[in-house]
Amino acid sequence: MLGSMSDDILTLAAELHRRGEPFALATVVRCERPTSAKPGAKALIRADGTVAGWVGGACAEPVVLREAQNALRDGRPRLIGLVGEGGRGPGRTEGVVEYPMTCHSGGTLEIYVEPYLPRPLLMLVGHGPVLDALAVLGRAADYRVETVTEPAGSTAPEHQLTPRASVVVATHADSDEEALAHVLATDVGYVAVVASRRRAAVLVERLKARGVPIDRIAQLKAPAGIDIGATEPAEIAVSILAEIIQHHRSAKPIEPPVTHEAIDPICGMTVDVATARYRSGVGDQAVYFCCLACKETFDRR
Repeated sequence: MLGSMSDDILTLAAELHRRGEPFALATVVRCERPTSAKPGAKALIRADGTVAGWVGGACAEPVVLREAQNALRDGRPRLIGLVGEGGRGPGRTEGVVEYPMTCHSGGTLEIYVEPYLPRPLLMLVGHGPVLDALAVLGRAADYRVETVTEPAGSTAPEHQLTPRASVVVATHADSDEEALAHVLATDVGYVAVVASRRRAAVLVERLKARGVPIDRIAQLKAPAGIDIGATEPAEIAVSILAEIIQHHRSAKPIEPPVTHEAIDPICGMTVDVATARYRSGVGDQAVYFCCLACKETFDRR
């Protein structure tokens, strides 16, 4: 049964990877009885919070979901320890993110959560020797390179233009302005235009006249690339790729969204108020629970 479920999870993971959709894979690597989950149990968590598979009960799943979404934001795997009463003391194992085991079983689970993120997108809009060289260098640096020769509007599906994506425009004035206005309206992390300083200044003024927000225009690298004295197309491409890498390596981590949390009064587990399925009222205040059993126990009091 466990093997069949794991096979299904891995099949789903392979399909999401093929489609370029981010996900995190959680695997139980160790347990101390009593626990319902066993080593090898797996769950796949998508960016929208959808969970497929199973790595534990009502106390394990919310913790795994929270840490999986954190992993998708920062790109780093983590080892979670859900430590039951009488288990090892907190902080004694380096690299383990520890939580108290609030389920009544009292066992201990260690779960490895690993994010799988698609290769970062490098979208090249236009044509010419600089973009040709940049495409070769980008693939060598493990970027997913896509080249678009048509004007803006079809540069890329907007869901692909995330903070991890980079766009370089070089239409040689044919449609630079249109392409940049389209891209700057998205959440793309890096956007640049291959142009002379004079041409770049004209483009900035035209984007302002079109009503493109100043804070987005400020993100535009115009002209593209780090100043390394480049003159040849391949050298310019090197300067642009170096700037892209510098931008993403120095970017601040994406902060997790602010959530309102409450403590389940029965088991002591932290509950996300916005997504809590079980709640009761005490006077004019709401009380939140991790599971139906805790709610029923509270309501019987």
